[in-house]
Amino acid sequence: MEALAVPVPATRPGRKHLRKIELAQWQREIVAKYPEQLLRGLFHSDGCRFVNWASKADGRRYYYLRYQFSNESDDIRKILTDALDLLGIAWRQPRPNTIAISRMEAVAVLDTFVGPKS
Repeated sequence: MEALAVPVPATRPGRKHLRKIELAQWQREIVAKYPEQLLRGLFHSDGCRFVNWASKADGRRYYYLRYQFSNESDDIRKILTDALDLLGIAWRQPRPNTIAISRMEAVAVLDTFVGPKS
């Protein structure tokens, strides 16, 4: 997959998580065409893919893959979740600054274009 440079408006003065961050119209048009590349960049910068575990009622553990994205900026998390929604990828917000993708089919879709960090 060819990399597409879509600058995120993060060069303005002030702390990123305290100021408004929004995509310009031309950036939104590119993201609408290439949401996978935006998600790949976001997960490679502020996300991770790992093996999580949970307990069954009988006390046994089961393990599953999960993606997680953490960022203090509400706006950046919204950019991420809008792109996930565009692709129909299920997500949830377990903590105020965290987005998690845990469903097997959702993780499988992300695996097709996010992949390991380089």
